[in-house]
Amino acid sequence: MKKTKTSLARKIFIVFDYLVLIFLAVVCLLPILHVAFASVSDPNWVMNQSGLILKPHGFTLEGYKLVFQTRQLMGSYGNTLFYVFASTALGMLITVLGAYPLSKSDLLWSNALMLIISFTMMFSGGIITFYMVVRSLGMYNTRLAVILPTCVSAFNLILVRTAMATLPKELEESARLDGAGPIAVLFKIVLPLIKATLATVTLYYVVANWNSWFNASIFLTDRDKYPLQLILREVLIRNDTSSATSASSGELAGLADSYKQIIKYCTIMVASVPILCFYPFVMKYFKKGVMVGSIKG
Repeated sequence: MKKTKTSLARKIFIVFDYLVLIFLAVVCLLPILHVAFASVSDPNWVMNQSGLILKPHGFTLEGYKLVFQTRQLMGSYGNTLFYVFASTALGMLITVLGAYPLSKSDLLWSNALMLIISFTMMFSGGIITFYMVVRSLGMYNTRLAVILPTCVSAFNLILVRTAMATLPKELEESARLDGAGPIAVLFKIVLPLIKATLATVTLYYVVANWNSWFNASIFLTDRDKYPLQLILREVLIRNDTSSATSASSGELAGLADSYKQIIKYCTIMVASVPILCFYPFVMKYFKKGVMVGSIKG
């Protein structure tokens, strides 16, 4: 078989494309390496550095030890895991149950419903209205205020709905002829065929819920309910580790103060590594899932 000859312009484009991708990869990787190396470096040396840290200077895990000894921080870590699991599970359930009927062309007022859902992506009642609704429903200073109001994304629902609409109707008709009901068709026929899209949407929900802090900042007053990102925000913005440190002994308190900068880096790593580890498990579905949901509207 004769190979197609690549033109000079095509070769130049490929080289330029690779250079741009390599540059973007380096730009994304450098901050991660800087934080990772700084978190295990000598604290006094880190305090005197002003540029990027591309290798550890000395090696110490004392910063991580202090972070994991912090009751407030580890409590917020547990809160975040609960919020992520609950919001993602509830969001996926509502997304699937909402997308399935909307994917049917014979659904009454389906176009009007999709218009209303799409409208919420561009316009909202504003933060004041949002606050008043949550407070009037009795969810203020409760975990429900973090989980319920934003558990469903209109974009994700449209993505799943579009993926379902691309499936051949004959599959469902055949299953119903065999006696399968709507629930059986959904969970045994439809969902297995769009698992790539479901994995992609799950990734969207997990990342969004893991990084969420704004709702908690305006609805929660009890620090025992704070998510990890809200504690991390306090550490980084206020430049104060006292609110996130529970060390009571004088020796440990003094050590925590001298490790102030290191604690910041360690906290960032502790907050970022779990979500970075989650991505490889759904990476193989990511591209396919997005493309399946974009074939037609």
